[in-house]
Amino acid sequence: MPKFKELVDAPVGTRVILQGNAAFALGVLHAGFHAADGYPGTPSTEVIDACLSQVQDKIKVGWSVNEAVAVGVAVGHALAGFDVVVTMKIPGLFQAADAVSTSAFYNGPAGALVIYAATDYVPSSTQHVIDARYFLASCRLPVLEPRSHQEMYDVARQAADISRRFQTPVVVLASGILCHSEGLLLTGEQRTVSPRELQENLHQWMLMPGIARKNYEQATGRRIPAIAQWAEGSGLLTETAGNHDFGIIVNGAADMIVREALNGMGLHPAILSLCMTHPLPIDRIKTFAEKVKGKLFVIEEGDKFLEEKLKLAGLPVTGKPENSPLTDWQPEEVSDFLSTHLGLHRPAVGPQVPIKPLPRPPSICPGCPYRAFGLAVDKLKKQKKLYASFGDIGCSSLLYFLNALDTVMCMGASDTMRQGFVLSRPDMAGKTLSVVGDSCECHSGLDATRNAVFRNIPGVKVILDNHITAMTGGQPAPSSPINLAGQPQRFVLKEAVAAEKGRTVVIDAYDLKGVEAAVKEALELGAEGEFTTLILEGPCIQETDRKKKNRTLEIDRDTCKKCGLCGICPGIEHDEEKRPHFTSLCTNCGGNTQVCRQRCPFGAIRPMTPEMKGFAPSPSPSREDLPEVSPAQLQTVSFPPALRLAIRGIGGQGNLFFGKVLAEVALRTPYAQTHIIKGETHGMAQLGGPVISTFACGQVHSPVMAPQSADVLVVMEIGEVLRPGFLDLLKAGGKIIFNEFRALPINARKEDYPDLQEIKKSLSAFDIVTIDANRLAIDLGDQTGRSANVVVLGLLSTTAPFDLIPESTWLAGLDAVTSDPRIRSANRLAFQAGRQSQSAH
Repeated sequence: MPKFKELVDAPVGTRVILQGNAAFALGVLHAGFHAADGYPGTPSTEVIDACLSQVQDKIKVGWSVNEAVAVGVAVGHALAGFDVVVTMKIPGLFQAADAVSTSAFYNGPAGALVIYAATDYVPSSTQHVIDARYFLASCRLPVLEPRSHQEMYDVARQAADISRRFQTPVVVLASGILCHSEGLLLTGEQRTVSPRELQENLHQWMLMPGIARKNYEQATGRRIPAIAQWAEGSGLLTETAGNHDFGIIVNGAADMIVREALNGMGLHPAILSLCMTHPLPIDRIKTFAEKVKGKLFVIEEGDKFLEEKLKLAGLPVTGKPENSPLTDWQPEEVSDFLSTHLGLHRPAVGPQVPIKPLPRPPSICPGCPYRAFGLAVDKLKKQKKLYASFGDIGCSSLLYFLNALDTVMCMGASDTMRQGFVLSRPDMAGKTLSVVGDSCECHSGLDATRNAVFRNIPGVKVILDNHITAMTGGQPAPSSPINLAGQPQRFVLKEAVAAEKGRTVVIDAYDLKGVEAAVKEALELGAEGEFTTLILEGPCIQETDRKKKNRTLEIDRDTCKKCGLCGICPGIEHDEEKRPHFTSLCTNCGGNTQVCRQRCPFGAIRPMTPEMKGFAPSPSPSREDLPEVSPAQLQTVSFPPALRLAIRGIGGQGNLFFGKVLAEVALRTPYAQTHIIKGETHGMAQLGGPVISTFACGQVHSPVMAPQSADVLVVMEIGEVLRPGFLDLLKAGGKIIFNEFRALPINARKEDYPDLQEIKKSLSAFDIVTIDANRLAIDLGDQTGRSANVVVLGLLSTTAPFDLIPESTWLAGLDAVTSDPRIRSANRLAFQAGRQSQSAH
């Protein structure tokens, strides 16, 4: 897949597979937007971070310190006559609610103002499952909900046109499913939009109470009805004719989920699909409803907003049960819902496995600078010197799994919660602390710091400063060395905190003893009435130079006493005899003083004596002589109507790489003329937690698969095959590729892990191919085992029906995902090892 910058000038009709966020970003550029602003928030981040930030010569773009500020900046762009988009996730929308709800009632001529808010109804990376449509409708704002990756691209232009035509902000409420999955789309024409001329003055943007009331009446009585009337004939509603006597009304990303479910059920009802859900083109909907002879169902993402609106309009629709908590439909839930109401036979599920999987919570990364603090807090709790640790959103939330965090509310709220607690219980000032990341402190946490000083509330606030917005992928924050434009920062976090005039102490986050001593001293001073801010500085391990993450330690087995104190990180595991060994997940603490080494009381963890082996294969059996088979030549191959694959593993195993390669492979086959789509787990689940990835091409609709639809299941970590619903995805006659690799979940005991032989025995009803891909990778010289995913790809290429794709096409797809010749050669070597693995048995 080409880099985003290369796509900007792609010819009209170019076929490309893009993540939903990237599709929207490309749509923004092709629609002629002039500016973009926002705050990083999964699942919206990539619009700016991975895309628009790469083309700053074509659009004014930047991160603001929080969402409310970003909306204000965007309104300023619009007042200047420029078309602008502002990005955020749903909690950010509510953080910016004052700015959003106020700007909703401006009605002067301006540039387009589009608010891109990504939902997360699972939720995967946020605490919000709230349906924002109720709030947005009360603000009299039009709401668009894209239904496909193509529409994620198209909707930017549609939203800008609506905004300019009706002089209103427009909200694009994008489903997290679409934001973070990838799909095939066609590019359209680029356009150039001239900024609007400046008005004589800006009096139309004054909202004193009396003016605000008049503008509310205008928005309610004229603007929203005008948009609803326009929508009646727009392409934001699409109707699919059916041959069954029931109909479905669907919105947003639920459209592709419903179609995937219906495909599996063999049903073809009439469908009215809505991209605009406020205001509703109610006449068009009523016309559709009149044509449906049987039951009319509403299947919608979010709460029951659409259903309630339709019932108020007098339509006899059937939706979710009363008080249903369902917010994100799965294909099997759609099937069950329709089967129940229509009295249809439900197909039996496949064989069930009685073994339960171990819980696998996400964890902070191996080598994270937060780990020393987590250990210090856990120790103080066990010593009864600390009662509670009030938490914040971000990577620091994962300290909960290290017993170092007790609460989480919203960004910047950790110390305000602590303050209220201490105001009610002054005796707890020395037995509680709060935790916040540096980007959250800059977002809204500084207000809490100021409040503690202003109200003279004693205690301890800890800022974990890794100089980046880490959880959302490493975007610059005010605490970073440079901003998004590459300009050096003048803001200095520790100086800003010190300027609030509380006691401020800066510590090396990797100094285990130093962190313990500083926290202990600050708590003691808190008991005496002093407020301390501790700033623990250490770089995010994900932003650290790769060379610094090469392991430089070894374990002296003769010196080791098997005390277990080093078992603090996924980078170390213990065998049956309690002997420790490093795993492929070790990151060497990024070249800082390794915490496991500081924990060892016997000096058994020490610097390596030999040079660490690297993965530097010679470009030998790379099969470069194989000519690639063109898509035209492949037209003669009898491919099935669709190919589907699901992969389960854990964060860090390279599951996402599967999808990248498979997408490139599919683009080189006739499937490029139909559809290609893939989905992945994002958010907190990536950090050592369970990950599921899906890939499908051909006559497919959704990255979320229906039961009994996958041709092949891939299991990258032994225990992950047991996750509920995973085996149900496999179709009759499908195959499971089973990698014999085990990783113990955080805080789990080895004896609790299901026995490998018992797992295999429980899977006896399935067609399984086993492989020790990690061992094969190590045998090739990859001491980290990180190329195990490529080994498994090689095996997949020999597995029906994926073996219909020629080897040269696989190699071309594999080569396309990396430009580094050494990595390309290594990948080819690992791929061939996988292809040859079964012939050795």
